[in-house]
Amino acid sequence: MKTAELTRPNLFECQALRVGIGGRAILPALDLSVKSGQFWAIVGRNGAGKTTWLRTLLGLLPAVSGRVKAAQDVRVSYLPQRSGLDDLYPLLAREVVSIGAQRGWSFLGALGSRGHEEKVERALAEVDASELSEKPFRSLSEGQKQRVLFARLVAGDAEIAILDEPTSAMDKVAEREAFELIRKLQQSHGMAVLVVSHYLSIVREFADHALLLDADAQQVVVGTPAQVFEHATFRKRYGDSVPPSAEEPRV
Repeated sequence: MKTAELTRPNLFECQALRVGIGGRAILPALDLSVKSGQFWAIVGRNGAGKTTWLRTLLGLLPAVSGRVKAAQDVRVSYLPQRSGLDDLYPLLAREVVSIGAQRGWSFLGALGSRGHEEKVERALAEVDASELSEKPFRSLSEGQKQRVLFARLVAGDAEIAILDEPTSAMDKVAEREAFELIRKLQQSHGMAVLVVSHYLSIVREFADHALLLDADAQQVVVGTPAQVFEHATFRKRYGDSVPPSAEEPRV
């Protein structure tokens, strides 16, 4: 670990954490710390336990054993899988972002305050989505929707952004643009990022830490992307190497 990272505060710490559903563990115990400014990629095949682990980290599911220790008053923004978001609500894009900006405001005072409106406008501008402000969220393309959701993340002053397959419905060009924007927001705001992705070359390019989850093999592997990709469990699942091109198949 780099010396600079040693001085960063822990935002989340997993201590002998075992996750599962209905009290039955699906993965071995895991110890790791997520520090401010880190970019984590969570990889593994479908059914490997990625979403279960994220939901346990957030306190949405109880731990089977061990514990998650979160920093006091840590500000978290969670974007679930696109299938978990309801596009039927008749919200404008700026109203979706406004939800993220309400942290620390009273419900009655938030939407009408000038400071709040300016915060929403700044967040939309930062992700180049100002022109989407008055458009219905459900009418936007997948890439536009994701930009609005990233603006919501910015408006919430998140210290850590947890993104579950944020690019799953995008084409390759939009996917790369989304990851470039995530990295830009991470660096400009000093936030930590945890992102689930099935595109391994993207993981290698953008992440500085990786977590491989494999419920079938009962393995969890923590390290840099290079270290994780060289692990025997990874190589058994994905082969001996990760293609350098973003044109790799989704796994």
